[in-house]
Amino acid sequence: MPQSEPLLPSRPILYNTEAIQQVLPHRYPFLFVDGILEYVPHQYCVGIKNVSVNEFYFPGHFPGSPLFPAVLLLEAIGQVGAFLVLKSLQENRLLVFTGTERTRFRIPIQPGAQVVMRAEIVKIRGNRFGKLNGRAEVNGHLAGEADMNFALVERTSLP
Repeated sequence: MPQSEPLLPSRPILYNTEAIQQVLPHRYPFLFVDGILEYVPHQYCVGIKNVSVNEFYFPGHFPGSPLFPAVLLLEAIGQVGAFLVLKSLQENRLLVFTGTERTRFRIPIQPGAQVVMRAEIVKIRGNRFGKLNGRAEVNGHLAGEADMNFALVERTSLP
């Protein structure tokens, strides 16, 4: 994915939260994708997260200087990637992350920001394991990026 190409939203929302919830098992308070702007099956997906001051984590992270937690940014990028993989494969399984590589958080994200995230399939092995590359931007500035390894598991196979 080119580093110089911004991820600014250029299209209307293709999939809203209701449509996203048909693919992902996440619900409030752990659904961190507000919309999908672009979706190219088996290739990439672009989603958005609107960061509101009313989010549940801001009273504790950090009072008086609220910041969107970096681990939640990683989760949001991962959810865009999970949407891409599950919708592309049209599977009723869970995508579980098994590790991250080259994870970097570049700038702090404050309330009022709109985070634009892009996830791209790097590889899928045997319809069970794979790797995604994801990045997030705020106002055209790189906020975070990661390579994410995953496994696809049956919904009933988790303890």
